[in-house]
This record gives sequence, structure tokens and C-alpha cells, in this order.
Amino acid sequence: MRLFRFSVLYMALALSANIASADIQSAEALREGDMKKLVFHTEPKPVSDAAFVHEDGGEGTLGDFQGKFVLLNFWATWCAPCREEMPMLSELQTELGGDAFEVITLATGRNMPPAITKFLDQIGVDNLPEHRDPKSAVARDFAVFGLPTTVILAPDGQEIARLRGDADWSSDSAKAVLKALIAPQE
Repeated sequence: MRLFRFSVLYMALALSANIASADIQSAEALREGDMKKLVFHTEPKPVSDAAFVHEDGGEGTLGDFQGKFVLLNFWATWCAPCREEMPMLSELQTELGGDAFEVITLATGRNMPPAITKFLDQIGVDNLPEHRDPKSAVARDFAVFGLPTTVILAPDGQEIARLRGDADWSSDSAKAVLKALIAPQE
């Protein structure tokens, strides 16, 4: 009887892994334009458990967002491509944000709260968080070497894809890729 239970459990785990793999393959096939720079990993990667500063001044970790897909964007107020990309991330959050998906922005390095607020006000973005990684601990754990860098986290909290540099996150291709990932979870 015990062997039977383990067999059933093993098959359930194997079947769910295959479904996740199929979801990723579907999403990969939808990459066009800037999204061709989005690289899906062959195996999910663990993420940083380093703390960052929430926009309210408290501390948090990426574990706080488990249970949904997260598009995590590392950026800085001095980054010109970030200024171009941020409104597209805002549009993506407006269209797809909810129980199954969220855009999280993390200002890495020396980005003072007033400068972050001014930056977002100047570009008309009011729906993205003003989280900070002042000592770049999270960015360092993610091996972020240039800004912007965006990673996609699965609901289990692991990194499944990465895009280095800026991209049009409001494009039809970006939305199709993310919808292909999110849809099976909803």
C-alpha cells in the first residue's frame, strides 16, 4: 500500500512538472521583438532571500510574493533606459496585475525615496511600488550586472526567465508570453 501511495505521488509530481514545462515552451514560442532577449532557464533557479526596503519603510523579501507570477525589475533613478521602460511596466501592471501576477520594481543602489518619487511622478507612473535595495544585496544575489534587468519568478518563488537590458513590456508579445504563463495558474 505504501509503495502505491509513493507511485501516485511520484506520478502527480512528474505530471505537474511536465505541465509547467509545456507552459514555458508555449510562452517561449510567443517571443517576438524585444522579447527575443527574454531567456527561459532550463531549470528554475533559487532566488535571493536578502531583505529589501518596502516603500512604507518596512523590510520584506521576495518570499512575500510567492503564490503568483512576479515580473521583478531592477532599476535606478539615474538609468536612462529605465525611464523609457517604466511606463511600459506600469501599463503591464494595469492590464495583467492581480491575484496571479504582479510587477515589482526594485530600485537598486543609492536611490533616495524622494528621488524615486520624483522620477515616477515625472514619467506619470503611479501604480508601481517604490521598493529599494539600498545596499544592492538582492541585486548582487541575482548577479545583476547592468540596469535594467528583469526576471520572472514562478509562483513557487524561483526564477524561470531573465531579460537583460530594456524591453517593451507593454508589447503584444510581452503580454502574450506572460498570459501563457499565468493562464494555467488562474
